[in-house]
Amino acid sequence: MSKISITTLNKMKQQGEKFTCLTAYDASFALLQERAGIEVILVGDSLGMVIKGQSSTLPVSMEDMVYHTANVSRVCRQALIMADLPFAADVTKEKALTHSARLMAQGGAHMVKIEGGSSRLETIRFLAERGIPVCSHLGLLPQSVFKYGGYKVQGRSAEAAAQILQDAAALEQAGADILLLECVPAALAAQVTRQAHVPVIGIGAGSDCDAQVLVSYDMLGITPGKIPSFAKNFLAESGSVEKAFELYVSQVKQGLFPGVDHKFD
Repeated sequence: MSKISITTLNKMKQQGEKFTCLTAYDASFALLQERAGIEVILVGDSLGMVIKGQSSTLPVSMEDMVYHTANVSRVCRQALIMADLPFAADVTKEKALTHSARLMAQGGAHMVKIEGGSSRLETIRFLAERGIPVCSHLGLLPQSVFKYGGYKVQGRSAEAAAQILQDAAALEQAGADILLLECVPAALAAQVTRQAHVPVIGIGAGSDCDAQVLVSYDMLGITPGKIPSFAKNFLAESGSVEKAFELYVSQVKQGLFPGVDHKFD
């Protein structure tokens, strides 16, 4: 696998070739994922729950994100490394720039991920103008879980679906390099993917997105508590962590995952 860049991912979208993304928070998992052919490694604030045992992503700090991003970036030579901006790190566009610069300069990230739609347009534009690659996260936003009243599928009503479509187009226009859709109906995700000129990554968003992402602990069946319905235990089918990552890559690229049991209508 050659060095993955935003240009690489755009070409894959244009050619109709699926790419893969998984979360990693340490050197060992990151190296195994890169060897398996994972194109994008996400250092997610999901580390708050799967690594630190917290009840949500909200307590994750910038120090946590920089530390874990650096753990991953030290060993990766090919994968594109994306890191989450943690809760309230983008409360102003200036703070978003400062914190994004830390994730890139100190953590070694190649791109930051920011949750939110139209309310983040000014921030996305501000970062893009200053050379910060951004992935915009729409649909279910884990950092807003208390506002939603829980982890719920988003975009089911006509009004909510229209808002996601509108936000996706506006964020791309503002300079977002990738869109990520979490827990939205598969038909809506397909519509966003067709509309977008940038790659669209899905999680619980059906099989028509340009790429898929899962929390690695979910797809290995080792997450504390219940595994989300949109995930699949690849370790149970493969017998080793390395083979599980390889199976995930294979099934995503062949269109076998996600299947009918891993999407929302």
